[in-house]
Amino acid sequence: MAHFEIKNLTFSYPGAERKPVLDNVSLTVREGEYITVCGKSGSGKTTLLRNLKSVLAPHGKISGEILFKGQFLSEVDLRTQSSKIGYVMQNPDSQIVTDKVWHELAFGLESLGMDQKTIRLRVAEMASYFGIQGWFHRDVAELSGGQKQLLNLASIMAMQPEVLILDEPTSQLDPIAAGDFLNTVKKINLELGTTVIITEHRLEDIFHASDKVVVLEKGSIIACDSPKKVGDFLRGENNDMFTAMPAPVQIYYGVKDKLATETECPLTVREGRNWLSEIFDGREIKDSEVTEEEFGEIGVPAISVREAWFRYEKKSPDVLKGVSLGVQKGSFHAIVGGNGTGKSTLLKSVCNICKPYRGNILIDGKSIGKYKDGELFKNNLAMLPQDAQSIFVKKTVREDLLEMIEKKDDSDKEIARVSAMCDIEELLDSHPYDLSGGEQQRAALAKVLLTNPRVLLMDEPTKGMDNFFKKKFASILRALKDDGVTILMVSHDVEFCAAYTDMISMFFDGGIITTNTPNRFFCENSFYTTAANRMSRHIFKNAINNEDVTELCRRNL
Repeated sequence: MAHFEIKNLTFSYPGAERKPVLDNVSLTVREGEYITVCGKSGSGKTTLLRNLKSVLAPHGKISGEILFKGQFLSEVDLRTQSSKIGYVMQNPDSQIVTDKVWHELAFGLESLGMDQKTIRLRVAEMASYFGIQGWFHRDVAELSGGQKQLLNLASIMAMQPEVLILDEPTSQLDPIAAGDFLNTVKKINLELGTTVIITEHRLEDIFHASDKVVVLEKGSIIACDSPKKVGDFLRGENNDMFTAMPAPVQIYYGVKDKLATETECPLTVREGRNWLSEIFDGREIKDSEVTEEEFGEIGVPAISVREAWFRYEKKSPDVLKGVSLGVQKGSFHAIVGGNGTGKSTLLKSVCNICKPYRGNILIDGKSIGKYKDGELFKNNLAMLPQDAQSIFVKKTVREDLLEMIEKKDDSDKEIARVSAMCDIEELLDSHPYDLSGGEQQRAALAKVLLTNPRVLLMDEPTKGMDNFFKKKFASILRALKDDGVTILMVSHDVEFCAAYTDMISMFFDGGIITTNTPNRFFCENSFYTTAANRMSRHIFKNAINNEDVTELCRRNL
């Protein structure tokens, strides 16, 4: 039996009826299926998922049919929907409603009117299943992003839903936490038979696990098939979404024409390793190393952090513990590390939001405490925050951008320039809150760039961005670098860091433990590295990007 039957679904937001977000979408989701929905930012993924639960359905014009277990979704009572259709949102903080972990686990069950005995049993079972007994009595505010998202999942599963819908649930998680979370989702699908519908931009951990992959483009389904067939289709059509395919798929198709015999496309790192071992069996690897340009410190660093210590409350533990960091002028420097280690706090300290109680921070050799009011941020330093929505204050994107321009005579020209740069021309008249996560990131970047910064701080800038725009985003950052702008970024996106940054630092337990070039940094790690490196390190040296592995394969075949 089908859990969901979507027939000719068309949806448009108010004021944009001529440009539907969903256009004649038809899809059947059968019981127990694991379905991955992917597509560029703004392709309609989130809108499609939100329409599968009435209480979350966005306001707008809708046509077509959505049936849940053979009954029109609009006729299914809210109690049934609440208990049978679980939904995990992109931002873990937007879903948590209580103060304690155990309160959160019990909240949904209490709302359904369950008796105390049942609630205690369900809560105990979920705490054990998800391994959260150790923080059962803790305040939710003390949890890291990964722990909060796991708590959201456990709270929903306590209600024993038949369908689990997840909208980019790992966008704010570090790679290890994201992998653990997605493995738990797959375990739920396999062991409980729960139907899973998930959207993700990072497909490495879920593409191979999917029964079906649905590709959306401009609100329409262009592909709906098994993972291998979808990968083959996107490659054959030369579709932009092929850049989102897992590393083994991209590398396979990058060297397929060089293979003497037809082999099956690998989907996972393990399959990719075995495939590389097979095609290079008995071959002498003559050229196995990627050369890397040296990148050393020159002159006065644009950002200098010296022995910075910071805590949020007088009696609370230190978040920054003697952090020291130098970022070279005109470089692109990334900081990676687990959730809750203090990376974002460091960025806030650099832009003087959080003031260390010990140590010093200098911008262009001058202590931030010696900058006059407004001087630090006037054509000097700017920050793109993790929550893009926090910088939107107007009713349209255009008005938000206009707010940043001092000379109004040049406003049209400036808005046109930055809109083209960030690919948001078609979004200017939209309300910022109506945009997808990736579109909000691009609009927020445009607003920040209008301040013409010489030092740009970014906290998770690629969150919610599709792989196609990430390449354009990288070209924007490259142009800024060429213009002398220094960029310091905190990110969980190891593939992006490996491909485009000059230097990478690892943050752990309140401090920087190592800084190195991307090749040296990622080649030293076993887990905190790229899929391409894990797949090829037994054959090639210093290969960390898909392009590196593809090029080395082609040289040796």
